[in-house]
Amino acid sequence: MGVNELLKSDKSGKLDLEETLVQIKEQGIEDLGFAKIDSSRLERTGIPEVIYSAGKTKEQVQQIAERMYKTGIDILVTRASEEIFQSVTEVVSGAVFNPQAKTIVYHHKTNKHTNDYIAVVAAGTSDLPVAEEAVETANFLGNKVERIYDVGVAGIHRLFSRLELIRGARVIIVVAGMEGALPSVVGGLVDKPVIAVPTSVGYGANLGGVTALLAMLNSCAAGISVVNIDNGFGAACQASLINKLK
Repeated sequence: MGVNELLKSDKSGKLDLEETLVQIKEQGIEDLGFAKIDSSRLERTGIPEVIYSAGKTKEQVQQIAERMYKTGIDILVTRASEEIFQSVTEVVSGAVFNPQAKTIVYHHKTNKHTNDYIAVVAAGTSDLPVAEEAVETANFLGNKVERIYDVGVAGIHRLFSRLELIRGARVIIVVAGMEGALPSVVGGLVDKPVIAVPTSVGYGANLGGVTALLAMLNSCAAGISVVNIDNGFGAACQASLINKLK
């Protein structure tokens, strides 16, 4: 029973005030004991509950996924291993695993996509795990996505041949490691919001992505926002909200 129905029942005398308040408080919570699934998050924020599997056991991920499956909630699992995928498929038939992105996806019905698209631009092949996490997340959230891969500054001419496709996007996610220069280059060539994603790809002085992160934060190109290191998921969530603005 939704909140509107609860309030109508309270007004008609079917429920007393105390019971109504208790049920309203419990709306949108699927309590598993070790986890509480926020089933109303999509309605409230535009981004649904997602299972971040790092730090969870395969049994915990399986139980969360099973409850979401049974209650009709679409499923996205991030940072998933092959072992976790096998555990999830025991209770969610039809789930799809992207081993590069480390994501598991299940939709109860065909996912409708936007007409406007998000461009996911990756500097190098080593950045693809993070880029693919962004792609899978954006797709899961109902966005059309275009991949533009291996167009880093070491061979900048590769980027120019894809500029028309990049410029046609409503929002652009740029993923880069090493010195993290690519978002600044893209930001100086487009009139769309650019979301920069630093990756932990690089040699020692890359400092696990900190060098790329600081470079992106200090970009002189306007219109660039920056998410955390390796956070393709967060970049896609932000891009999705922008892409769906009316």
